[in-house]
Amino acid sequence: MKVSWQLFGGLAVFYLLLTIIYWQLDGEPVGIGGMLLAAALAGMIGYYIWFTQRRIGSILPEDNISGEIADGAGELGFYSPHSWWPLPVALSTCTMGMGLFIGWWLTLIGVGAIMISIIGMVTEYEKPISNATH
Repeated sequence: MKVSWQLFGGLAVFYLLLTIIYWQLDGEPVGIGGMLLAAALAGMIGYYIWFTQRRIGSILPEDNISGEIADGAGELGFYSPHSWWPLPVALSTCTMGMGLFIGWWLTLIGVGAIMISIIGMVTEYEKPISNATH
């Protein structure tokens, strides 16, 4: 993780320097704002990774200079193998986006649909607790 936060911190400084150079050369407000936002985003990600690394305190296989590729092997997390919920999330997002062109009423329908589909996706693997003892 040490390499990760240093990478994002370096990117934040790099974007900030580019913003200053761009401001001196051209001074277009939209470009300056975009590069400042890129610097802020890289800085936020770098700070989050740094804070998490300090809290956890462990060294990852990526930080070991003499590490092998097999050192990083293992379970990375749970990924749903057959979930249909990303499809309604995507369709709801498209409906919400199309509503910006067609009318606000469609945007509101899309917002409602995306709320329902996100709740469905998040709670897909929740199992109800039964009070009955067998």
